[in-house]
Amino acid sequence: MQFFSSRKRFSDLTEQEILALAISSEEDDAQIYRNYAERLRKDYPDTARIFDDMAREEDEHRKRLIDLHNARFGPVIPLIRREHVAGFYARRPVWLVENLGIEQIRAEAEEMERQAAHFYLTAAKRTTDAATRKLLGDLAATEAQHQHMAGELAEQHLDDEARAAEERHSHRQFVLTWVQPGLAGLMDGSVSTLAPIFATAFATQDTWTTFLVGVAASVGAGISMGFTEAASDDGELSGRGSPLKRGLASGIMTTVGGLGHALPYLIPAFWTATILAGIIVFIELWAIAWIQNRYMQTPFLRATFQVVLGGALVLAAGVLIGSG
Repeated sequence: MQFFSSRKRFSDLTEQEILALAISSEEDDAQIYRNYAERLRKDYPDTARIFDDMAREEDEHRKRLIDLHNARFGPVIPLIRREHVAGFYARRPVWLVENLGIEQIRAEAEEMERQAAHFYLTAAKRTTDAATRKLLGDLAATEAQHQHMAGELAEQHLDDEARAAEERHSHRQFVLTWVQPGLAGLMDGSVSTLAPIFATAFATQDTWTTFLVGVAASVGAGISMGFTEAASDDGELSGRGSPLKRGLASGIMTTVGGLGHALPYLIPAFWTATILAGIIVFIELWAIAWIQNRYMQTPFLRATFQVVLGGALVLAAGVLIGSG
C-alpha cells in the first residue's frame, strides 16, 4: 500500500516520469554492461567485446528517449530511478555477478533484456501520446530481440578458437579456485583422521567416544586447513582466485572427509559401525583418485596407488596403535 511505502507505484507515474525512468534504466544498463566488459577484458577479451556492443545499444536507446523527452517536456528530466518505484525490477550488483561463469553472465544479460522488454510493453500501455507509445513499443520489440543478443554477438565475436580459449581459462580457474583446494582438503580430512578415529575405536571399542573423537578431529582439521589455505595466498599474483572461496572449499571438504568415516560410529554396535566406516573409507579413497584423474589429469593408476595405498597404511597404523 502507498501509505506504508516511500516508493511510488508504477500506475501513479506520469508519462514524463515513465520516460525519465526509462532513461535512467537505459543509463544503468549501459554502465552494467561496461562494467562486465572491463571485468572480463583481461581474461575474456572476446566476451568483453560482446558487452561493449550491448552498452552501445543501450546508449542509443537512451539518446532516443532523451530526444523524445526534450520534444515533449523540455530538457529538465525528473530524477527517478528503479529503486524509487515499488515492484520495479532490480539489477543485481556487478560485484555479485563478477564471480559467475561466462555462460551465467551471458544469461544474466539476456534476463536484463527480457525485463527491459516487459517494462517497455507495460509503459507503452500507460501513454496516450502517439509518438511516445510508438517509441516505447519499438524499444520493447528491440529489447525482446536483444534477449538473444548475447548469443548473436557471441556468434559474431566468438569463433571456435576464441570460445575454446575462454572455456579453457574458465575451467582452469574453476580447478584452481575450487577443485584444487577442495581436493587437498578431502585428502587431508579422509586420510589424516583415519589414524585417530580407528585408534580410538580399537582402543576403547566405545562407538560414542570414537564418534566424538572423529567429529573433533574432522572439525579441527577443517578449521585449520581452511584458515591455512585462505592465509597462504591472496590470489593476486598466483591467479588462484578468492582466498575466501579457496578457504571454504578446503575447510568444508576437510571436514566432510573426516566425518564420512566418523558418522558410522553413531551406530552402537562396534563391529557394524567399524565395517561400515571401513567401506566408507574405501569409497572416499577411490573418489579422491577419480577426482585427481578427472580434474588434475593425474594418471588413474598412479592416483590410485598414491591415495589408496597411502590411506590403507594410515588406516593400518591406526588399527595397530589402537589394538596395542
